[in-house]
Parts: sequence; C-alpha cells; structure tokens
Amino acid sequence: MSCASSPTSRRQWLAQAAALAGAAALPPLPVLAAEAKTLRIGYQKSSTLTLFLKSRGILEKALAPHQVNVSWHEFTSGLPLLEALNIGALDLSADVADAVPPFALAAGAKLTYYAIETPSPTAQAIVVRKDSPITNVAQLKGKKIGFAKGAGAHYLLLEALSQAGLSIRDIEPAYLNPADGRSAFENGAIAAWVVWDPFLAAVQRQSGARILVDGTRIAAYRRFYLAATSFAQQNPDVLQRVYDELQRAGDWVKKNPAAAAEWHAPVLGLDPSIVAAANERRTYAVRPVDAESLSEQQRIADAFSGAQILPRRIAIQESPVWRPA
Repeated sequence: MSCASSPTSRRQWLAQAAALAGAAALPPLPVLAAEAKTLRIGYQKSSTLTLFLKSRGILEKALAPHQVNVSWHEFTSGLPLLEALNIGALDLSADVADAVPPFALAAGAKLTYYAIETPSPTAQAIVVRKDSPITNVAQLKGKKIGFAKGAGAHYLLLEALSQAGLSIRDIEPAYLNPADGRSAFENGAIAAWVVWDPFLAAVQRQSGARILVDGTRIAAYRRFYLAATSFAQQNPDVLQRVYDELQRAGDWVKKNPAAAAEWHAPVLGLDPSIVAAANERRTYAVRPVDAESLSEQQRIADAFSGAQILPRRIAIQESPVWRPA
C-alpha cells in the first residue's frame, strides 16, 4: 500500500501520486489490454465498500483468471486521489465526496463517472467542542474553521455559511486533512471542524464533539466513483465487474450491520461502536450515475466558481459517464 503525502508543491504532489466471494458467478471478463495488466485503485479510509473488496480479496479472485492483478493505493482525501487518477498513476478511484470531481475537472482532468452512492446527508457535519459557546453557524463569523480543501466538507461549509448570510470570506479557512484537523480541533487551534464519517463518528464518541449542523437540507452528500477516461474507454467490462461487486458489498454492509462494524473496525483502527455509528449514516447504495446526481454536481461546481474558489465555470454534462449493462 502506498500513501499520498502532503506536497510541498503541486508538482511534487502530482508526482506522488467471505460473504461476497461465494456469490453467483458474473459473466466472463475479457483479458485487459497488455498495457493494463495491473488494475490500480485509489481509496480513502472512508471508502468502506472498496475496503471491503480489498480486505476479502474479492477483485483479485475475480480478475486472476484473466491475468489481471490489483494494486491498492491509500490517500488521505479525495482531491489528491483524483489528481493521481488524472496524471495516470491510477486507473480507478473508490468513492470520493460530491465536491471533489468539480475541482479535478476544473483543473482539466479527464475523468469518467462510473457509479454513485445515494445521498447520506448526515454523514458529514460541522462540529464544535463540547464546551464551545458557539451554538449556530452565524457565530462562526471571524473564526478559524478547519476542513479538507475540495472535500464534501468544503461544500457543506460553503452552503451552511450561505444559509446563515455569510460567505467563505467571513471566516478564516484552515485547510487540513482529517488527521491534522482532529489534532487542531482538540487542541483549540480551530473553532470548528467540518468532517465526514468515520472521522465524524470518532470525534463525537471520543471527544464529545457537538454537531452544529449536518448536511440535512444543505448538502445531499452523494459519493462518486470515477475512472481515468482512457481506462474506462478501453475496459468497460472491468468497470462492470467492479460496479457489480460494489453493489454486492453495499447490500452486505447494510444487511449485516453488526458483522460489518466488526470487520471494519480493525481496518480503521476504531472501536466497533464508532464504526457502527458511521455506517448507520451512510446508505452504501451503489447506483448508476443519473441526471439528478449530475445536476447536483453542476450546482456544486457553480457554487465554487461563484465563490471564486474554482478558477472557471465548468460544464459537468460534458464529462463522460459509464453506465452499467
């Protein structure tokens, strides 16, 4: 496993770049083109379904007869993951939050949408410490707020501020990955933290963090799966296999919540009760990319370009979409 590290420059950053196993057999899969013998997948700790496939060796078993290996690459957040996908260091991404693809597309990334998870608005939130005097979003004015740039948390903050009559210019942004965000939150270096599960559930249970607002009626929080466009064009049958296995994994997690938490907890290094709380807030329902989800992608992109966070307006409908058979 390789990990994406914090870059000192954009150039360096870009350069770094078995329940289901017994299920009914899928249709035969052709061997990949010679140059794609290894399927390279990027994921995060929040990529539950992809982690399930990885931990059980499901894709390795499915692809081995076709002389295809799988390599796994962990990233701290979605934006560097898609950057790695764009420069050819990966073939597929696991799920990333809905705010991430517009950032990558605005930078000229050639990406194809291939699946979504249905909305899970309560799986991300703005939190404050349990002893904080802050009780509403308007009171964040002038405060330092921690969040991962380009993550779903970024969009949640943008929209929550807007509903409170504020903008991103009314707060002091602190761009932090989840590990650094947790540290800054607990030592008082930031007044609030915008974060997603399982980090959200962990800081609630372990530090008593109080939810100021979650995504309900603010940000739907779909999770998107993407592929390098060249890979998607050359290997649609591989995408079909991955899509089918993701659907099965999602069904298993929701139908077996206790077993899912017990499996996932050691992978994350968290207590099973924390993982169960996080899993309860995610739908894990993998579906084809539809018009509604793309329309929401456009709203997110427009919000970021309108706030001058993205350098230009992008047209999401111009991005390719792979659809399952």
